[in-house]
Amino acid sequence: MLPVFAPSENGTCIVKPLLQLVFEQLYDVGIREFCFIIGRGKRVIEDHFTPDINYLAELEGQRKNHLVADLGAFYRRLEDSYLVWINQHKPLGFGDAVLKARRMIKDEDFLVHAGDTYIVSENNDHLRTVLEIFSTKIPEATIMVKHMLDVRQRGVIDGHELSLGLYLVNGAYEKPEYPISNLAIEPVYVFHSSIFEALASTEPGKNGEIQLTDAIQSLIESGKEVIAWQLYENNLRLDVGDPESYWEALRLSHQYAAERMATNVFQTVLGGRQSKGTEKVREL
Repeated sequence: MLPVFAPSENGTCIVKPLLQLVFEQLYDVGIREFCFIIGRGKRVIEDHFTPDINYLAELEGQRKNHLVADLGAFYRRLEDSYLVWINQHKPLGFGDAVLKARRMIKDEDFLVHAGDTYIVSENNDHLRTVLEIFSTKIPEATIMVKHMLDVRQRGVIDGHELSLGLYLVNGAYEKPEYPISNLAIEPVYVFHSSIFEALASTEPGKNGEIQLTDAIQSLIESGKEVIAWQLYENNLRLDVGDPESYWEALRLSHQYAAERMATNVFQTVLGGRQSKGTEKVREL
């Protein structure tokens, strides 16, 4: 729920909880069923994802039109979605959180997205790409990776490059002391339901937690195919997982929102000049 800067529906700069940005992005690529795994004391998240029409009317009365447009769009997405809330009673790790969704997912394929990381791409292409790879290559899992200089605090893959930026994963390792590569796992995955069986049989690993990376390794060891797709270097990544990364997320998100605002202003001015003839466009 930590806020970051974002361009609004009408092109101004506002702040939004990062989790809202993740939800809106997933909605915009076609996902309509959401399962939120939350811990104790996180009621504020469920409250935020419950439309408050009175607050919307209050903003309208204050003539805060830029906020009304954005909040109204968020509420329309919520009303068109099916949301389920599941409590993770103990902080037993990311893998345990995913396993909590088993009764809802059953035998369906599904996408996992961490709530503390947001990736920006044109037209949300990073999500569309991993979903397309999953549907066309038909692996047991599709994961997203990014080249990083220091990966010791991340999950890491060892992979055979099938084509540019596409890897057959030979191994997945959580926070290795001596990393086998610089391809860090991003917290965006697409799975068949078989991952639940792998998670159920996974023992606690790093930090005494059930690691999703270890369950992915279990899939690989059982002969299942896991495909990784590498994010482009220019894909903006916002991480609010610790104070240092959150400070960087604020800086990067403000820069991105400001650039989008400038682009919108340019397009608006350009559109106005175009209506006066091509000579004015050339002047601009």
